[in-house]
Amino acid sequence: MKGSTYRRCSCRDPNSGKELGTSCPKRNSRNHCTYSVRQELSSREDGSRRSFARGGYGSLKATQADLDHVRALLGLAESDDPEGTELIAEMLAEVSRERSPLPEVEETRRRLNAGQDLIGSLTVAEWLDRWLAGKRIRKSGLNRYETDLRIHLKPHIGGRRLDRLRVSHLSEMFTDIRDANAQILEDNTQRRAAIDELAAIPWKGAENRARRKAMKAAIDEMPPYRRITGPATRQHVKATLRAALNDAIGQQIITFNPAAHVEIDPVRKPKALVWTDERVAKWEQTGEKPSPVMVWTPQQTGAFLDFVAKDRLYAMWHLIAFRGLRRGEACGQPWSETNLATHSLTVSAQLVQDGWDVETSEPKTDSGFRVVALDDDTIEVLEHHRAQQNADRSEWATAWVDTGLVFTQADGSWLHPGKVTDLFERLVAASGLPPIRLHDLRHGAATLMLAAGIDVKIVSDTLGHSDTRITRDIYQSVLPHVGKSAAEATAKLVPLQRRTEAEQAARKAAKAAKKAKTKEKAQAMSKRKGKAKRPKK
Repeated sequence: MKGSTYRRCSCRDPNSGKELGTSCPKRNSRNHCTYSVRQELSSREDGSRRSFARGGYGSLKATQADLDHVRALLGLAESDDPEGTELIAEMLAEVSRERSPLPEVEETRRRLNAGQDLIGSLTVAEWLDRWLAGKRIRKSGLNRYETDLRIHLKPHIGGRRLDRLRVSHLSEMFTDIRDANAQILEDNTQRRAAIDELAAIPWKGAENRARRKAMKAAIDEMPPYRRITGPATRQHVKATLRAALNDAIGQQIITFNPAAHVEIDPVRKPKALVWTDERVAKWEQTGEKPSPVMVWTPQQTGAFLDFVAKDRLYAMWHLIAFRGLRRGEACGQPWSETNLATHSLTVSAQLVQDGWDVETSEPKTDSGFRVVALDDDTIEVLEHHRAQQNADRSEWATAWVDTGLVFTQADGSWLHPGKVTDLFERLVAASGLPPIRLHDLRHGAATLMLAAGIDVKIVSDTLGHSDTRITRDIYQSVLPHVGKSAAEATAKLVPLQRRTEAEQAARKAAKAAKKAKTKEKAQAMSKRKGKAKRPKK
């Protein structure tokens, strides 16, 4: 295929407006004309011609270098590879049309051999939309991904080419998010101060009314209250992007995932703490919880269950407290998977919230599908609950909603997980016990099992954790008496001289005390005998 370089003059005739071309009197001047390149490409399927053309070069050397570059690209396709020839020709035609830089030869070779697009014009936003459209997960998960894309990823990096996305771009994005957090906190503080100032202005008096009006107008102009993007959300944004880019690698669109290498602030998950007497006393004084995740002692758990014994959903509180079901799992547990005869239930479904709407779903992970053993007391509680549900079904008659679930509303319809949480919080507040979340009742079940000496693998399987490390990480703290027993057992393993001396001194003291007590007892007995032998007068 033909290709050449040539000089071109863009001067025009002042009368006709046509280019002078070779007739320009200045054409032979060194710096007057520019150089151009043209390379013929393979014809299109319809027979139409196409070519690579570019002008404006300042020197013949630069022009010839680009012509050689174009020919090197054309040479990447073998003569017996019409598909490769077509792809390269179309790429060069688009590069010429868009006036974009010529792609690197080796990068183009790699893309051609890997079956990737030769021109990486796909943007991050376009790929994220394509990736999300192909996800087949539950609606709540899709909504979470969509939020990450809409709020964070598209505004910051959506316009960048996917194949040119770098770690530095992501570092800048998370830096911008942190800066935005600082601005949000400042805006919230200013708005809160203005509202407090407005509340302090009296209502009466023309001057006060004018001040109130001006202050309200100023508040309306302020940004509304907003939530910051916390560490956990930033980690989720990173995970979303990492998953999307991994799929792009799997489809051979890119070869490097920058989201796997960007460093952001780690999330420090709060550890579960037990409501000890000292912590309860401090909570009663200050109203502050020592940790977002708090666990009741066995005595506190028993007190709560006694308090709610007459509640219609007592069996659900009991099941979560002892077997550690999640809220959605308890709300979605069917009778068909609850076998009281074999003392077990199978977790195979759950009710989840999408906004405020409720939908049924399978467990999120394979480990969520599990068989949970039931003790005799829990079986008795569930049998009583089923009898009560049957009575309710008879009372509602044709109005009964037959969902087949263990725990339902009074008419048999689904429980709303959000309303279940609200009810639990009201019951805890009414009981006078220190506050915990409904999910903390599940934490309490795990702590009780570990305190009872149950193997951590069994505890992990009962809770539906995918790995025992998750169980260990969450439940580092155990009940106080268990911790003390472990400490005592550990201390006794190390022989110490001072401990031996102390033990000997303690034995001597105990022996002396016993001897003194025996002597005192003998003296008392001798005295009583002496009185008994004394003759009567």
